[in-house]
Amino acid sequence: MYIQSTIISNDSLPKEMRSLLDGETNWIANCSNFSSLLFYALKDINWCGFYILDGDELVLGPFQGKPACIRIPMQKGVCGTAAYSRKTIIVDDVNEFPGHIACDVDSRSEIVIPLEYKGRLLGVLDIDSSKLARFTEQDAIVLQHLCSILIDNCSWPEL
Repeated sequence: MYIQSTIISNDSLPKEMRSLLDGETNWIANCSNFSSLLFYALKDINWCGFYILDGDELVLGPFQGKPACIRIPMQKGVCGTAAYSRKTIIVDDVNEFPGHIACDVDSRSEIVIPLEYKGRLLGVLDIDSSKLARFTEQDAIVLQHLCSILIDNCSWPEL
């Protein structure tokens, strides 16, 4: 595992994450620790957290960073678009993304990973950076893998 020379070490993040999840299945607790782990382990990150599906919109969940938008409609902004398409989206410059929702004016680039459990959309992991073009396809692969570890280690209620 390797994220643009920003992980503490190549294999330490998945191991650290598994350690945090060990014996705990509460999705709120695990998402909280997951967002904190990424926020402090990744370089050049100014926001990291979750938006959880609630009806036809995403609602702010556990996160690290400045206060954020509370509700995001499906298909709106990067998070709503990623959730609706169920595809990871990397945005090199958020100012060029049609309909971008600016929760933090310092954010310049973003990656959003949809979270699915047994074919059901749970929400998204959203990570912002104050640097342009911060995220790569390799970042997406590693983050998707970490999200799958998280999803498999939580008890998900009917949200």
